[in-house]
Amino acid sequence: MNTVDLTPLDVATQWNGDENRGLAAARVLLGELGMECTDESTKETPARFVQALRELTSGSTVDPRRHLQVTFPAVGRPTLITATSVPFTSVCEHHLLPFTGHATVAYLPTSGAPIVGISKLARVVQEYAARPQMQERIGEQVVDALTSSLDVQGAACLLKATHACMTLRGVGAAGASIATDHLRGALETDANLRDRLFAAANR
Repeated sequence: MNTVDLTPLDVATQWNGDENRGLAAARVLLGELGMECTDESTKETPARFVQALRELTSGSTVDPRRHLQVTFPAVGRPTLITATSVPFTSVCEHHLLPFTGHATVAYLPTSGAPIVGISKLARVVQEYAARPQMQERIGEQVVDALTSSLDVQGAACLLKATHACMTLRGVGAAGASIATDHLRGALETDANLRDRLFAAANR
């Protein structure tokens, strides 16, 4: 398989960590929570727990910018390219609880500059999300990747997510969501482009 096409789940499956140590730690942790994991229903729970965490954090072992290395020639005049409703799942680095949501990712190529496939925008978001994270950092990393890897006039990443650390514990704000907007270049300074971006994100 070409490394460009590897997904975080592929990487998790090929994980080379000390599995025995991870399982032992999981058993200790679950035991402290009152789960001895000795019956038919729970005896595989430590392994499932470790595998789930590997999958949720496997983006830590890949560089999402590699997806932006495969480009295509420009077509016509530069236009705002936007991917909307991109689903992502991440893990709050403070509580190790999941947060899930959708992203809108956009960039405006420089005239004559190459472009990338739309699917690559989704891959970049999902792989930056697949690690212990903060929502604010995901947006900044996505925009940094676009502006450093492509020849663009501007880039943006809008995120809206529901955080289990806020809805299931602590304040218990069920149904609450967090929105963050990350804009660079022309998408930050040009009001018309911003309007088009937010219209695409909300339709």
